[in-house]
Amino acid sequence: MAVRRKVPGLVGELAAEFAGTLILILFGVGVVAQVVAGGIGDHDSIAWAWGLGVTLGVYVAARISGAHLNPAVTVALAVFKGFAWRKVLPYSIAQFLGAFVAALLVRWNYTEVLHAADPGLTIKTQGVFSTLPGNGSLPVGEWGAFRDQIIGTAILLFVILALTDVANSAPAANLGPLVVGLLVVAIGMAWGTDAGYAINPARDLGPRLASFLTGYEGAFRDQTGYLYFWIPIVGPIIGGVLGAGLYQYLIGRFLPSDEPQRVGEVPARDSVEANRG
Repeated sequence: MAVRRKVPGLVGELAAEFAGTLILILFGVGVVAQVVAGGIGDHDSIAWAWGLGVTLGVYVAARISGAHLNPAVTVALAVFKGFAWRKVLPYSIAQFLGAFVAALLVRWNYTEVLHAADPGLTIKTQGVFSTLPGNGSLPVGEWGAFRDQIIGTAILLFVILALTDVANSAPAANLGPLVVGLLVVAIGMAWGTDAGYAINPARDLGPRLASFLTGYEGAFRDQTGYLYFWIPIVGPIIGGVLGAGLYQYLIGRFLPSDEPQRVGEVPARDSVEANRG
């Protein structure tokens, strides 16, 4: 006789968002610390580890919360897919806290390496934790980075909605998280120059605050001294809504509606998931 599991409440969903984002940032910020401060790996290492971090974080949280792991995703789903607005702020806070705690763990673990590479904890290694226009050295201004974050996150949400819409050709056999991770790898390889592809307010703000509290006095500013921290927050929120809206307008409204969509969930095709109420 099958045992029916208790449906998790909001506390369970927030715990899943915290845990999934924690896993994402442990791999993402960890690989940047390894490359930038440790000199091991390169840009491709960063792109792949971020993508795999997304995949693993989604596998951790998807069954319970839908694995948004990103306030831009949460807001876009609330605007276009019926996700409850009352959950938007709690989800976003849980995502931020997961990113913050993960960044503290990376900062602690890589203390010796970071101080050896950059004794003053300056802009040289600030990019381990948070993004910068032009990755701190290329000729990209703040507004160019803002534009980049809108476009990059629009791509992210457009494709995520395509991949998680069961009325479309969603990945089968529970491969959705893997394909979403590959999407992030592709964005990192194609859209990482202008602003480091934060495409996630929690991913940027949580580690930024963690670095500020552990010695990076300029963490909220860019290499020119501009108070930059708001760009990877506002840009992705705008871009996420635009990308999700474009998906709905160009694709979603033309799809058959005979199969209900599980809002915010990465679809899984195994028999247990197929029988969920």
